[in-house]
Amino acid sequence: MIEVRIANAVLQEALNHGADFSELYLEDTESNRIAMVDGRVENAAYTRLRGAGVRVLLGNRSAYAYTADISPESLMETARAAAAALPATPEHRIASFSMQSYCLPAALPFASVGNERRVELLREGTKAARAVSMEITQLRATYLDVVQRVLVCNSEGVFSRDERPRTRLRFEAVAMKDGEAQTGTESPGLGCGFEAYGTRIDVCAAARDAANSAVTMLHAAECPAGRIPVVIDGGFGGVIFHEACGHSLEATSVARGNSEFCGKLGEKIAADCVSAVDDGTLAGEWGTISMDDEGTPAQRNLLIENGVLRSYLVDRLGSRIMGLPMTGSSRRQGYAFAPTSRMTNTFLCPGTDDEEEMIRQLDVGLYAKRMGGGSVNPATGEFNFAVSEGYFIKNGRLHCPVRGAMLIGRGAEVLQKIDRVGPRMWMGQGMCGSLSGSVPTNVGQPRIRVSELTVGGKGGAIE
Repeated sequence: MIEVRIANAVLQEALNHGADFSELYLEDTESNRIAMVDGRVENAAYTRLRGAGVRVLLGNRSAYAYTADISPESLMETARAAAAALPATPEHRIASFSMQSYCLPAALPFASVGNERRVELLREGTKAARAVSMEITQLRATYLDVVQRVLVCNSEGVFSRDERPRTRLRFEAVAMKDGEAQTGTESPGLGCGFEAYGTRIDVCAAARDAANSAVTMLHAAECPAGRIPVVIDGGFGGVIFHEACGHSLEATSVARGNSEFCGKLGEKIAADCVSAVDDGTLAGEWGTISMDDEGTPAQRNLLIENGVLRSYLVDRLGSRIMGLPMTGSSRRQGYAFAPTSRMTNTFLCPGTDDEEEMIRQLDVGLYAKRMGGGSVNPATGEFNFAVSEGYFIKNGRLHCPVRGAMLIGRGAEVLQKIDRVGPRMWMGQGMCGSLSGSVPTNVGQPRIRVSELTVGGKGGAIE
């Protein structure tokens, strides 16, 4: 991707204006995307993105410049542009490079697969979803595969390459009756090659799940509002921890004093039954990385242990500001973004509580089977999240489906009020946006119960 002598010259040029650290990031990304509506291909696109970025640090300050032109002349000019933002007396030289090469293995590379096989996956899913109910009036299906090749080198001697294959499907089913419509979605993805569809991703099952959710919500009552116990299912249910708590543990927030968990390492912040991990090393997962976007190897980070805060997610700049070691958590969407601390595969750890008993013990409550979108303020932890598929609990049973439910609260409050954690953990896939763009992340948890949570809704009493 670049000759060592050129990388050396670029990094040194970035130091020549007074920075104490310089970094060069190069990217070459290929992707295929196919969109289908009701069994007909709507569009298909192949994209290739190449470019580079140069970052300089001086103490706790940083500057970043990037270019789509990766010629030696352009890289040198980009280095000068970044360095000009932090002028000082030049004092530093670059260290000798230590070469590292990583690769998330693809047993069946995307380049060996024709578009007819990609299209067939979407058609199979469309047929399966349509078979669920006559009320399914539209099925949108999307296929994506990406191979991102990166090189990170810096003035401290890092020279590391990585290749990252990922693939994902998305099924969006629309159910209609008497002019009213409801939507269900399912979006499985993995960090591997096309072999994902012969091993771990069940295309038809995912499409049927999307369709069943849409049909169920079409016949659901409006959810009543109140403060009641809430049982949140595993998988994408982990989005609440990711958004309401995970972002507040990133150095992006903590280092600047913009997190409700600032200064709380070693303190009790959650119930005893709560442990949480961010693990970038899980084989083949959507959020998995071999190294982060600063060239630091990925690792498993224990965030919360039996309710006690054990770690933050720390990138290089955050490490300088906070005085804590880097955790392999620096990520960026691509060369147009400077890196920041981000999550990878983040989840609540399995517990020992019976999943069905969580519901049987409740006189009233809400079972959130599928979570939708929402918003959160990392500084306060205040959040609101939509429940895309929910059920009202009455007398220890799932009484009826309800729609329009919103979960409202604070991250710190929810952590303290989790009183049951089930034994099966599974994960859901998403794209997480922050200062360094949009990156693939997994969210996960077992089924959990929150003893009391504010539920928003516009329905009346459930009979």
